[in-house]
Amino acid sequence: MSFTLTGKLVVAISSRALFDFEEENRIFESTDDSAYMKLQLDRLGIAAQTGVAFPLVKKLLAFNDVGEQRVEVVILSRNDPVSGLRVFRSAEHHGLHLERGVFTRGRPPYHYLRSLHANLFLSANEDDVRATIDAGFPAARVYPESSKTAESHPNEIRIAFDGDAVLFSDEAEQVFQKKGLVAFVNHESKKAAIPLPPGPFKPLLEALHHLQRSTSEAGMRIRTALVTARSAPAHERAIRTLMAWGIDVDEAMFLGGLSKSEFLREFEPDFFFDDQTGHCQSASAVAPTGHVVSGVSNPPKP
Repeated sequence: MSFTLTGKLVVAISSRALFDFEEENRIFESTDDSAYMKLQLDRLGIAAQTGVAFPLVKKLLAFNDVGEQRVEVVILSRNDPVSGLRVFRSAEHHGLHLERGVFTRGRPPYHYLRSLHANLFLSANEDDVRATIDAGFPAARVYPESSKTAESHPNEIRIAFDGDAVLFSDEAEQVFQKKGLVAFVNHESKKAAIPLPPGPFKPLLEALHHLQRSTSEAGMRIRTALVTARSAPAHERAIRTLMAWGIDVDEAMFLGGLSKSEFLREFEPDFFFDDQTGHCQSASAVAPTGHVVSGVSNPPKP
């Protein structure tokens, strides 16, 4: 019987998100791919250091057991196949059981996400992330320099999400940016009973919700948090939207403009996703962070 990814939580991840290839990437950007390939080949016997998403991947794979594989992590990389050898060897060195990878040697890799049934793509390449979101898949640009101090809670994955333009569409964010806070509050108060359209990360939240329900006895659990600049009364529409979707979050923080980083420090997420670079930059000092390149705050490049 052939293997299938249907029904699994599938995370596609670039080599730079999983391992620290920043030095190698500088060689690639300053010269050409042949010099990069030679460097990777010369270092084939040297395991790469872990990257910003490594702790998350390690925890996700802990949901698998001998009887059932619930999570699949696939390397999806612009690397060439030869450089891919070092990626797999590094994974083996660090105890990650990874079996599948797609290496495109410079070609945008998002084309393969549909075949992979991917629920998330993590990459350090902004263009790839933007193209992935435009294609309808959750994706985030990781901050390789993010703090990795949130490697606690070995039996629990903690994921924090911004609301507008991440879990929800940017409908309300557009009102805020065009007309200001008062108009935003009035808009959301009037539409409190109308669920917000879904944002790019709703499918991931759904997949995490499904994984949690199907693995109640697996020894691992998932804890999610909504961390948003919304405040009362605009909080109601966000809560009612989640209720309409039939999805629970464990914690919700309506911060009304307070800095998110201090609250993330207390929540200790394995990853935080936000659409605004300012929030991402401050959050990356306390937690692994991904920039969701979507919505009105991330217009297309000229």
